[in-house]
Amino acid sequence: MQKILTEAVLRSELIPAGTRSYTVSKDTVVTPTAREYLKKRGIELKTAPAGPGRSMSRTEIRENGSYTYVDAVTGKGYREKPEDMTHLRGNQLVKKSDPRIAFRGQLDSLEAHILECQAQVCEQGNAELCGCLGELLDHVRDVLGAEVRDEPLAQKPLFGYDHDRLRYVSHHVKEEIGIDHPIPDYRMGRMALMLNTLRTRIREAELGAVAAFPGERPDIIEEMNRLSSAAYILFCRQVAKQWGGGL
Repeated sequence: MQKILTEAVLRSELIPAGTRSYTVSKDTVVTPTAREYLKKRGIELKTAPAGPGRSMSRTEIRENGSYTYVDAVTGKGYREKPEDMTHLRGNQLVKKSDPRIAFRGQLDSLEAHILECQAQVCEQGNAELCGCLGELLDHVRDVLGAEVRDEPLAQKPLFGYDHDRLRYVSHHVKEEIGIDHPIPDYRMGRMALMLNTLRTRIREAELGAVAAFPGERPDIIEEMNRLSSAAYILFCRQVAKQWGGGL
């Protein structure tokens, strides 16, 4: 399984002074900031021909002082978890205000909102839209899982569309759905406005991803952008009363 080596992981590993090289398995994705971190410290990045590299899911803490946790940003060890900190992954801690934790919270809220929308849609008997929202929910959960496990996010079709197609349809509404780009209005009805709100929630989470991963995780940032496109497509389809046919 692929792993991602980030600067935060390197900091948390408490690499001893004088270390000359750092070895990873050949299927490890090394972020640009992680490479720069090693370069500034004169540490050569090496790739093992086969077999696992250093552990990146849990950081081992040296026993002197009996530390149990480590600050993923500063490398400081803790015997007990401070109340203002939370788990990034494994025994790595960050402040609860860390942008990565904020992004996870946005994804959690987004999941809850999609479920509320899905329940209302199903109560109104729109099985097609209910299914589309279920797909959207699965993709959000995939994003959260990939971020928490520090793994690459695989692209999967959404509504049968790949990323390029989702973007095209959302940018060519007249051609693909048959209406001009709609301006939200209360007369569109509750369901359309609910889908528009969903689009804005995804957009907020996308901006949260940009703040959480400067120079990193383009896979997650692109996925959030396409989820926003997907929600906009659903909004436009609702305005166009297009349910019952293909996208």
